[in-house]
Amino acid sequence: MPARNRFAELHAEITEWRQDIHANPELRFEEHRTSAKVADLLTEFGCDEVTTGIGLTGVVGVIHGRKKESGRVIGFRADMDALPIPETTGVSHASTNPGTMHACGHDGHTAMLLGAAKYLAETRNFDGSVVLIFQPAEEGSGGARAMLDDGLLTRWGIQEVYGMHNWPGIPAGQFAVRDGPQMAATAFFELTVNGRGGHAALPHKAVDTTVAAAHVIVALQTIAARNIDPLKTVVVSTCGMRSDSNTFNVIPDEIKLRGTVRYFDPEVHETVQKRLREIAELTAKAHNAEVYLDYSPRVPPTINNPEAAARAAEVAQYISGSVIREFDPVMPGEDFSEMLAERPGAYLFIGNGDSADLHNPSYDFNDELIPVGCSWYAEMAERRMPLG
Repeated sequence: MPARNRFAELHAEITEWRQDIHANPELRFEEHRTSAKVADLLTEFGCDEVTTGIGLTGVVGVIHGRKKESGRVIGFRADMDALPIPETTGVSHASTNPGTMHACGHDGHTAMLLGAAKYLAETRNFDGSVVLIFQPAEEGSGGARAMLDDGLLTRWGIQEVYGMHNWPGIPAGQFAVRDGPQMAATAFFELTVNGRGGHAALPHKAVDTTVAAAHVIVALQTIAARNIDPLKTVVVSTCGMRSDSNTFNVIPDEIKLRGTVRYFDPEVHETVQKRLREIAELTAKAHNAEVYLDYSPRVPPTINNPEAAARAAEVAQYISGSVIREFDPVMPGEDFSEMLAERPGAYLFIGNGDSADLHNPSYDFNDELIPVGCSWYAEMAERRMPLG
């Protein structure tokens, strides 16, 4: 891999940043320590501009090249937030915040972009400006939109934008990027099942919300199986079930179900939303219960501009010697899609190797990727904005 020699020299230092962020994870819009660390490092590197508070806890850094004659401005984005998951890795840099961990590698993404920032601020071998976007609140979405609403793209004149995410199962350091849709659109739902609580030994005197909710969960699986064209892609997952009872012999008055919908086709989404409501209401009614739906579309699909994807792939090929271009889109969502909806650009995966899956309590970012990811950012900046 032709990773820059400078990143081999910086590898240990960047790894220390990554592991420090990992040990101190912060949830969406609470990334105060992380944002402060990022801002302090960008200032230390000598960035021409460092701005905090963009999208509440986001940070923006600007590095001008040796020349600015091209007028070109390219944005690179990394996410910073963690997840509400208890960590089980057992590593020395494990989370010190109980119930919170970097289970998706955002600590690594932030560290790689910081490493690239240090190099670019030292060398400035480009004609134009690089805008470094450190985004809060990707998990559950909201952070990209908050930064956009604060004028991210217009304030800094960003013309194209790129992002990167590690991906377990792809060989470490190998890249993957496709034209068009790469990740799914997302929506969240909450179903509140209401009945009549009572003694578990006297179910005939109650309206059993547990049974009603269980039937609703199973019935919702018929949406993808029986209501959507089998050649189209959709996921409907009920992921959480909570009641106002936490004992062995009480039928609860109320149960809340939470879940997510993933899709690409807007017509499919309309059908899913309609059937989700109908199935939940009628299934609950069959058990003498009632249900209320709170449905929240989150982010659109992540769609790569073909020309930008080709540029990203060319650099990835140079850096890693191998880039996967033909693969099926994946169903996780990514709010970087909101930036791609307003500017051309691309989102690519960098392999995390044979690690635990994302959002798993035993996951950890592979620090061996750091020189490769940093090199991609540096090479991309210099190729897109050559000095001449």
